[in-house]
Amino acid sequence: MSQNPRSHPSTTSRSPPRDEAADASEFKRNRNFAPSGTRTQGAVVGKKASLPVAQFSSFIVGGYMLCSATLLVVNKFAVYHLPAPSFILFAQLSGTALGVKVAHGVGAIEKLHPIRLDVARAFAPAALIFVATILLNMKSLENANVETFMVFRFSTPLTISIADFFFLGRQLPSPRSWASLVALLLGALGYATTDAAFEVRGYLFCAAWYLVFCLDQVYLKHICNTVKLDNWSKVYYSNFLAAIPLVFIGAGTSEFEVVTEQMTAAGLAALLLSVALGAAMSYFAWAARSTISATSFTIVGNTCKILTIAINVFLWDKHASVTGIMCLLACLAAAFFYKQAPPRMDVRHTLPQHH
Repeated sequence: MSQNPRSHPSTTSRSPPRDEAADASEFKRNRNFAPSGTRTQGAVVGKKASLPVAQFSSFIVGGYMLCSATLLVVNKFAVYHLPAPSFILFAQLSGTALGVKVAHGVGAIEKLHPIRLDVARAFAPAALIFVATILLNMKSLENANVETFMVFRFSTPLTISIADFFFLGRQLPSPRSWASLVALLLGALGYATTDAAFEVRGYLFCAAWYLVFCLDQVYLKHICNTVKLDNWSKVYYSNFLAAIPLVFIGAGTSEFEVVTEQMTAAGLAALLLSVALGAAMSYFAWAARSTISATSFTIVGNTCKILTIAINVFLWDKHASVTGIMCLLACLAAAFFYKQAPPRMDVRHTLPQHH
């Protein structure tokens, strides 16, 4: 990492603050995912438009949040019409990989890295961890209520921020950010305890999910730092490899028979829409991981969950108390005031490097 990053040519000769310069330097190293026609901190990518780093980061994070919230609604609709969740996930992953390959073949995607064994080895653990996270998520929600699971999820940024420091070369959060992380957890705990259905159970599966989820966040950020691929190639590799185990999972649960017997026009439409949204979300997710820290990405994901809960509160028959709503607002405020810890200038990433 550069010790003396240069300021933008249009600014004065004074160097930017240390943390901003370090973040800009990290963004440049990972800018290969940037769409054609953007400009990243003075380095042109494409030829059409200019977009500063902060605005581009906001666009990526906003796109991820929009796709995440929309995909959740579409997945609920798809599962309602086609009760085969493993097959739906397989369709999203394999459909995304196939769609990226076809788009590259017709020239819509200019660059796509072919499947290579050495790169696949780097992505294989991520694919397995992703599938394990999904399965443990299902088991956790099966054995514990949503509120208990929510408390576990909202405590993950505390652990991941420490992992950022030890493994990914980030500084520890500032006192303000530590306060934001603790407030985020306390807000979730406050909401859970005010819910009439709150019950502490299912600790075993929640704890297993917790460990695998934290590993997933840290390892995927490690891939962004060390595997130098363009963003569409990351989407292609991750979805292709993650789809393979789901073939066997779907066969073991007899979901393929359910698909052939219960597929309807509405179910097919929801399935195709979920594949399209899954591809968009995968693109934005990898781009966001390359742009922000693992802790910040986790907080963005938690914010999506807060918004989902809020939608359920106001649109469905699950009505929270005034105290519960205030706790949700406190969570949103805590996420807003969190400031990403800058990269450390004195260390390299301690996880193994992939080339």
